[in-house]
Amino acid sequence: MSDLTLPTASVRLDIWLWAARFFKTRSLAKQAIETGKVAVAGQRPKSSRAVRVGEQLEIDRGEEHFQVQVQGLSDQRGPAPVAQLLYAESEASKARRAEVRALRIAARDGFQPPEHKPDKRARRLIRALGDIDAL
Repeated sequence: MSDLTLPTASVRLDIWLWAARFFKTRSLAKQAIETGKVAVAGQRPKSSRAVRVGEQLEIDRGEEHFQVQVQGLSDQRGPAPVAQLLYAESEASKARRAEVRALRIAARDGFQPPEHKPDKRARRLIRALGDIDAL
């Protein structure tokens, strides 16, 4: 764990979120912070805020909501197993995400995608329905 902690004992929030693989790019992490999708100890932070070990973060990413505690610091993005060592997700957060995932799967259950592309007649009908919806 010592190789994950920097000597400065703090890292910018947007860099930490990127290094912990919550967001694909640092600019996406910065945008999420600016739009209020990330909270540190219940407060809305700036992207340049320093993150320290032991702080509680709440992260909204799409339909997923994470509650994590910072376990390590890094300013470099590494492989996923290393990134998962940077934080510990609460059990309540894991359970809530599993429940939401199960609801999404259940809502999708019963949907049968078409076996083939629509033919010429079906495409005309689809296009006609699209025109009705546009009115």
